[in-house]
Amino acid sequence: MKRVGLLGCGAIGTEIALAIDSEKISAKLTHVYDFSKENSQKLVDKLENKPVITENVGLLAASPVDLIIEAASQDAVRDNVLSILQNRKDVMILSAGALLDETIFDIVMDGCKDFNKRVYLPSGAIIGLDGIRAVQDELESVVLVTTKNPKALKGAKFFETSEINPDEIKTITTIYEGNAQEAVRLFPANINVAALLSLAGIGSEKTRVRIVADPATDKNTHEIQAQGKFGKFSINVENVPSPSNPKTSRLATLSAIECLRKICGTTLNVGA
Repeated sequence: MKRVGLLGCGAIGTEIALAIDSEKISAKLTHVYDFSKENSQKLVDKLENKPVITENVGLLAASPVDLIIEAASQDAVRDNVLSILQNRKDVMILSAGALLDETIFDIVMDGCKDFNKRVYLPSGAIIGLDGIRAVQDELESVVLVTTKNPKALKGAKFFETSEINPDEIKTITTIYEGNAQEAVRLFPANINVAALLSLAGIGSEKTRVRIVADPATDKNTHEIQAQGKFGKFSINVENVPSPSNPKTSRLATLSAIECLRKICGTTLNVGA
């Protein structure tokens, strides 16, 4: 049974911890850390099998676990993933947007090679990444259109320099068009799907992103259009937001849980 550490005790981290605690996954959560000790304690209080709350990320990285799950932020990835790999731990990264920084990507890849460890990226709030990977050498264009309620987009870095006020959006409005690399920088908590598409496909500069704010929707919708020498396909995913965090889709949590189940299990893998 794999021993798991958790970096980040927010909405997704809590759901993953509860899945482990209920024995839906053949693993044991032994150590947790959050930049807010209050969040760590709230999580531990919900669990029957109590993990240790570490005092800092360094102690989490050095703890006797096999895998550490990052469920915190892109900054947490930038600041801590190399240290985790150096401590001979595998890592599951949920804040995949951090990897579109080429420096961080190279550091992570070198760390995997140098310390013979693995990094796992769940498919998040979309489906079809296996298809994108299969045709990546023949892809010519990938377009992602993400639609969310303006309330789910509030707090994004984009609004710090934009004249658009999310509280004043009353009709369906395209608020951003650009490439995936810029999108994940401006919307770090909203558009990790763009990073996953980029990493599976033709890269962050060629992956086009459009973000639409719709005050009438209560869903997080992602439409993917891909075409190339292989032909073309389109995927439309309409997600229910996470009850505890509207910025995150419920599917993102479920995909992380399934990815962990796959890592810890010995059963047949389909679609991988």
